Amino acid sequence: MIFRKATMADVPHIHRLINHYAQQGLMLRRPLMRLYESVRDFAVAEDGGAIMGTGGLHMLWHDLAEIRSLSVHPDRVGQGIGRGLVEFMLAEAQGLAVPRVFAFTYKPGFFAKCGFAVVKKEILPQKVWKECVYCDKFHDCDEIAVINYLSPGARPPQEEEIPLVDVPRWKVD
Repeated sequence: MIFRKATMADVPHIHRLINHYAQQGLMLRRPLMRLYESVRDFAVAEDGGAIMGTGGLHMLWHDLAEIRSLSVHPDRVGQGIGRGLVEFMLAEAQGLAVPRVFAFTYKPGFFAKCGFAVVKKEILPQKVWKECVYCDKFHDCDEIAVINYLSPGARPPQEEEIPLVDVPRWKVD
């Protein structure tokens, strides 16, 4: 099994895997176009030339990333592919010096085995909810938030520590 960054050629396979689980209501559906646009976020598990799993590491802020769309081929569940993908993405986050990685999941036990802890959704910044508006369960979310603090001493920022971004205004003459 090879864990690697996704390529454009992998996108149709990623699309099939993700949408297999989306049809069951287990994750958000991802349109093909959005996957091509965000292919750099994704990693794949390849075995003998076939894509057996995928997951995305999406950067949200300088100190926070999300693992999203973690999917394993239904015939290969329970064979360490999901864990390998999570480890691959956590290593990528560490390489980018991102101290916190979170996920929304229905399988907190799986993520606990990968070093994550269950947290209240409210500790996450509002920015993490931007994809949630596309979910049928948006107003009654039943997913569980989990987080991995990769850096010693990493913790959720206090409200007063969250920087306000000053956006310059363009002048039109």
